[in-house]
Order: sequence, then structure tokens, then C-alpha cells
Amino acid sequence: MSTLKSHSSFFCTGSYRYRRPGCWLILLALLGGLLWIVDRWFPPPTERARQISVQVLDAQDRILRIFTAPPGVWRLPVQPTDVDPLFLTMLMAYEDRRFPEHLGIDPLAVIRALGQWLGHGRIVSGASTLTMQTARLLEPHQRDLIGKIGEMLRALQLERRYTKDEILSFYLTLAPYGGNLEGVRAAALAWFGKEPGRLTAAEAALMVVLPQAPSRLRPDRYPERAKAARNKVLARMEQLAVLTPRQVSEAREEPVPVRRHPLPFLAPHLAGRLRVAQPEITQHHTFINRDWQGTLETLARQQHSTLEPHSSIALLVVAHRDRRVFAYVGSSGFFDTRRAGQVDMVRAIRSPGSTLKPLVYGLGFDDLLIHPETLIEDVPTRFGDYTPANFRNTYAGQLTVREALQQSLNIPAVAVLEQVGPARVAARLREVGLPLYWNRANPQPGLPLVLGGVGTTLEKLVMLYAGFASGGSVAPLRFGPTDPEPVGQPLLSNTACWYLGDILRGSPVPQDAAPPVSVTRPRFIAHKTGTSYGFRDAWALGFDADYVVGVWVGRPDGSPSPGHYGRNTAAPLLFRVFDLLPEPVNPFPLPPDHALRVVNRTQLPERLRYFRTRPVSQSLGAPPLSITFPVTGTTVELPGQEGAWGELPLTAQGGVRPLHWLVNGQPLPVDPWRREAFWVPDGEGQAWITVLDQSGQAANAEVWISRMPTGH
Repeated sequence: MSTLKSHSSFFCTGSYRYRRPGCWLILLALLGGLLWIVDRWFPPPTERARQISVQVLDAQDRILRIFTAPPGVWRLPVQPTDVDPLFLTMLMAYEDRRFPEHLGIDPLAVIRALGQWLGHGRIVSGASTLTMQTARLLEPHQRDLIGKIGEMLRALQLERRYTKDEILSFYLTLAPYGGNLEGVRAAALAWFGKEPGRLTAAEAALMVVLPQAPSRLRPDRYPERAKAARNKVLARMEQLAVLTPRQVSEAREEPVPVRRHPLPFLAPHLAGRLRVAQPEITQHHTFINRDWQGTLETLARQQHSTLEPHSSIALLVVAHRDRRVFAYVGSSGFFDTRRAGQVDMVRAIRSPGSTLKPLVYGLGFDDLLIHPETLIEDVPTRFGDYTPANFRNTYAGQLTVREALQQSLNIPAVAVLEQVGPARVAARLREVGLPLYWNRANPQPGLPLVLGGVGTTLEKLVMLYAGFASGGSVAPLRFGPTDPEPVGQPLLSNTACWYLGDILRGSPVPQDAAPPVSVTRPRFIAHKTGTSYGFRDAWALGFDADYVVGVWVGRPDGSPSPGHYGRNTAAPLLFRVFDLLPEPVNPFPLPPDHALRVVNRTQLPERLRYFRTRPVSQSLGAPPLSITFPVTGTTVELPGQEGAWGELPLTAQGGVRPLHWLVNGQPLPVDPWRREAFWVPDGEGQAWITVLDQSGQAANAEVWISRMPTGH
């Protein structure tokens, strides 16, 4: 035992000098292993670098709006390639010339700092590398000896785990620049109003020195200090031959910024909407065109002079072929409390006024009830207990459907709706994703629907008019590339939509609006205006060959704005928006081959020459509508095999004809004047059968379709 102890004691101490190198290697290995374990157990924290501001970007990845990151700082991620190369050169020349070579600690700088400390009895210069500064930014701590040692160890960890570009990215993202600005990108936007990819020598010098004392050197508070510190950097760059004397002389003459530029703040309502919908995402990409967005927001603010102090404006611009949203203005002043500017009026439920009239006429076209050249009466008419009146209480007498829609007359629209069926209109809109909202006191669809007696939103109306512009298919709007490609739901036929576009392109243009047709560049805009009851909402919806534009003007609190209506308030703004958009690159579609194109009314079939308003007696005391077969809740067995099923008869009684049948939300192409219809299922399962009549009644039956057993 004593022999073993003796050998052990001499192994690293005395007699066996030739064994000392092995001893030190063992100690170094143990120390290295210990450091490796510590590094694995206590990795450098990088959470702060990941807590960045949420960005909402336009179609070209330019910032529309950013949100502060915890705890209320502006912090944007930055890569070295995003920054002006001159700034990076100056940063490393001034802060850490050996950054590309060292392993996190610069031994030469440490020796120099120690020598100066011992020689002067105080700290003359530091030895912090950019990696050590990054470690301090990632893990803030007190500036003492223990903290400095911790920085060095963290710097070694960072160098082992990350590339030089990644470490530089951490620094560029977290470096403080005064107030709640962190990172060179947020600082460049705030102090210079531009991205850091293009900085002057003077701007780069200020960006180099600000993180050294961000509170003491803030240029908006202490411009002279900031200028002196900047010039010190410039002088150092001249000594190191980074800048020429002439460049330094010119940079010294450049003033320092004395105020912060506002950070990008466009499409704030859409930005907030996207952030709430996907809070885990830090970059939201949109289809918004930032130039258009800024121009339209300015246009909306300029219109304030023509409106009452509490009125606001909402605008939407959409490409109707793929439903991309290019501009989204939720209010005319986000921070204007008088106008409730933070309320998104694109999504606010409002009365649509007359903007649903084209839909009613379109369904009438598809039902072969009317044609654009059909004659219709505009005379005082009572529809049951409902007696509508025109906007100015005047009546045009007999005129064509085309003229009735262009002049937005109320009596003809109500007459067509009575035969199309308000319940059917509401059901069709609900099926394609455009539900209407009803007053609690009157929750059933009725004839006032066509005059604005329901609720909807600007977004839904733009979706509807995009359907008119694209052949009758309704699809959700797309705000960014992550939204799915539009899958349309059929609402109207291509023929009906062509009729509507042809009619609305001939609607009268307000006198103070730009003409839709110029001599050198024809631009045809199909448009419709609307005004809700009591002058609460003024609307204008329009489309050309490429774009759909929606405009709402009114008071967000729903109070009246007498004298402001769609034609004199919203329509002029609609045409100004179209003036700012590019000229269409697509022509308007030609009429479908099967469309009834007539010059003389006698060319129409007899039943389409004149629309007969249903007598009042037919709408009073209509017998209850019901489905007599199939009976709801039953199972119906039908003969069927793969690809072929028997017909299911459908029978109704009561109600007022014509009748319209729907199965699982899809209309059946049957004779509306018969009480019987036939439907061929496409397989087993549940079926929801609905029949609608012209008095607004609806009846439903829910049945189960089953294959008849073999042998029957």
C-alpha cells in the first residue's frame, strides 16, 4: 500500500519528471471534459434574439406595420447581408478588428487591457470582443469582474456553437440604440427613415457608436454628444484608412438626426387582424401593394374635409380573378378617436342599402323571370302589408329592367324579389359563405332585404361583386400567399353576370366623379351605389376587367349623416380609387353564346317581354307550405347500383308558386310551376331537402337515402 502511495505522489511531483507531460494532459482532458459537460448543461441563452417584433409585410416584403416585442421594444431580426457593408467594416474596425479570426476572446486585447490597467491603476480600454458583447446582450448582467469572466466563457460557447455570421446577426438584432430601439434595422428606420442596407458614412459611424452609451448619446436628446461621438468614429476610420480624408470631411458636415421617424404603419387593421388570427407567426406576408395602400390611406384622410367630424371611410381593392387583396383601409384615421378609427369598418356589420339589388336581378335572369330588356312597372305598389317607396318619392312608370337597375328604383326591385323569394336569396348567400344578419325583432327574410333591411359587411359585398365580375362564382378573399387558392361556390350563371356587368357599366356617373371612359384610354367601370335607411351608410361597389373596389362612408356609431348618400359621397371616391389603379390588362368578357342578345323587344320570348307584378291577393293569406313526400325523419329505399340510382319524387303542397327546390343546398333544375320534382341521389346518406315559395315561406325535410335490398 505504501508503495502505491509513493508512486502516486511522485507521478506529478517529484522524481519522475518524464511523466509530467502526461499528468498535464490528463488534467487538461479532465478540465476539457468538465467544460464540455458545463457547456452541454448550460448552453448560451438565445431566447432574447428570438423575441422579435411581429412584422406584417407587403407583396414585395416591405414592412407595412410592426408590433413591439416584450418588454415593449422595437426589435427586428437582421442578417449581415441586410446591412450596408461599409457599416460592418466600420463596426469591426472600431470594436473588434480580429473578429473574423479569434475564438471569442482576443488574447492581444486582453493583454493590452491588463497592461493599461496595471500601468494606470484604472481601466483605460476594454477587451470586449463583438462575441463577448453579444453574450452580454443575450444574457444581461452587472459589469464587474465576475460578469466579465462569464462573458468570456459565454463567448467561447457562442463561437463553438455558431458561425461568425450567426453571432453577428445576434449582435445586429439586439444592440441598443436609445429608448426602446434594439437592433440596427429598427434603429435605421427610426433615426434615418430607411433600411440599414444603404447608409452613408456619417450614418454608419453613428450606428457604430450609439450602442456604447445609447441613453447618453441619443441624438434626439443630446445631438451634440451624438455628433462628437460620431466624429470620433470617423476620425478613427481615417486613421485606419477605412475612409479617405475627403469622405470623413464630408461626413462631418452631415447633421445628426434630431427626431425619430415614425416606424412603418400601413394597413393597421389588416395587420392586427392577421396577428390575432395567427399569434405564433412573427412574419405575416400579404398581397398588399404598399404604394397603393399608402396612397389610398392618404386619399381617405383627405376626404375628411368633406365629411362630418365623426364620419369615417373604409376601402377595399381586390383582384377579382384570384381574390388577392391589394389595399385594405379599415378607417380613415386609426388614431382619430372622434371617428372611432380603431374600429375595422371593413368587417363591421352594416345595412347594405341597395347594393343587393344586382343579386336579386341576377337570380331573376337565371330563373328566366326577366331579361335586361323586359318591361317592368315602377308605380306605387303594395306587397301584402309592405308598401315601399322610391328614394325621391317619384315614379318612372313603365321602363326596362336595365333602366330600373341603373336608376336603382325600389319598386321594380321589390317586385322581382317577391317572385325570386327573399328566403331563397338569403339561403343562396348563406350557402356560398355570405350570410346575412337580421334584426332580432324581425329575424325572417322579407322583402325589405333588397332595400337594405339586413346586415352585411364591406368584405362580404366585395366578395359578392367579385363573383359578379368573375362569372358568378363566390370565393373568400385572399390576404396573403398562405391563404388557400380560391375555390368558388356557384351563385349565378355566367350569362346573368354578363347581363349585370353590361347594365352596371351604363349606370349614371356622379357629376363630380371622374368619367369612366376617357378618349385615349377607355376604362369601363360597372358600379352600384347604395344608401341605408336614415343616411347611416353610403356605399359604392364597382369592378372593371381586373379589379373590384368597395367603398363605405358613414359614422361607425351608426348615427345618421343627413345629405350623405352613396351617389354623392361614396361614388366619387370609388372613381378616384380606380383612377389610381393600373389600366386593366384584361378585356371585359364577351357575352356567352347562349345569352339572349336583343335589339328589338319583339325578339324576346313572349313571357320575357313584360314582367307582371303578382297581384296583392296572392301575397295575402298564402296557404302554409309543406313537403308531403318524403316525410322528414324517414329512411327512403331506392333501387341503385354503382353509378346509377333511381329517382326520388319530391312533393309539396300549399304555398304560392313558383316553387324552388334545393337538395343539400344545391338548386334542382326543375319546372318551378309544378308542385312535384324529381331528384337522383349520388349515393347513400343523409339528404336535406328544402322548398321555397314566392311568399317567402320555406319547408324542410331531412331523410336518409338507402339502397334497396336485392330482390325487391
